[in-house]
Amino acid sequence: MELRTLRSFLAVAREGNVTRAARQLHITQPALSRQLAELEREVGCELLVREPRGVTLTEQGMLLRKRADEIVSLADRTERELRSPAAEVEGDVWVGGGESRAMSFVAQAATAIVKDHPGICLRVHSGNGTDVIERVEKGLLDFGIVFGASPDGRYESLRLPHEDQWGVLMPHDHPLSGLEAVSLDDLRGERIITSSEGNALTDGGTTVTAHLTEEGYSIAATYTLLYNASLLVEAGMGVAICFDGIIAAGEGTPFAYVPLSGMPVTPAYLIWKRFQPLSRACELFLQGIRDLCD
Repeated sequence: MELRTLRSFLAVAREGNVTRAARQLHITQPALSRQLAELEREVGCELLVREPRGVTLTEQGMLLRKRADEIVSLADRTERELRSPAAEVEGDVWVGGGESRAMSFVAQAATAIVKDHPGICLRVHSGNGTDVIERVEKGLLDFGIVFGASPDGRYESLRLPHEDQWGVLMPHDHPLSGLEAVSLDDLRGERIITSSEGNALTDGGTTVTAHLTEEGYSIAATYTLLYNASLLVEAGMGVAICFDGIIAAGEGTPFAYVPLSGMPVTPAYLIWKRFQPLSRACELFLQGIRDLCD
């Protein structure tokens, strides 16, 4: 599979129409159709369903679209890094992580290096732990921020001087909003919105999502990013179990935040792939994080 062919396939997938994609790519429609037919012969399956008004992706086509996006993105990034002048440090630093105040270390380190090296661009990807680790593994992210247990031996890691506290985000007039802390037992009878990843640990060592499910609590919804969950809380769907300091709560907001007792604090780690060479821009970023930790 050539990069040129993958780019053509992605253009067709985006446009949903071969003629429009050909116009975008500045090639003729027959030439693009031949590329697509050759790609289908090469992979041995049908990728597109041709319809009178356009095309749709088959199941195999959707898989290829995801992989092609990753391949083309990695190729473009590599080309930009190789073209950077040796005299000046330039290039992208790709960092992924979930919603946490631990990202403030990324902000501080990146701000410091960009002042001295304006050719460096920070690329931030928001996602849950599973998504971030997968992208680091594939080389789509240089660094990831993960929470909870220390990562396995495939990754180098640096523990950040930050720990997240779990609590409950609720409407400001909720009956529990005046308490100094709530327990999981206090939430019995509440409709609960919890992380889809379930990486919060109870004092018994099990994830809070698993514990709530096993104990028959009412799970109203799960979330990946807390902003969307906060809209559910504001709409009255339930209360959300989450990290502190992400959604503004208190006077002048629709929300109250109450710490959750019986939950250990959650450490944060910066990870990067072991034995993978880092660009000069990434080395500067990592040194900036180390300096902050020291």
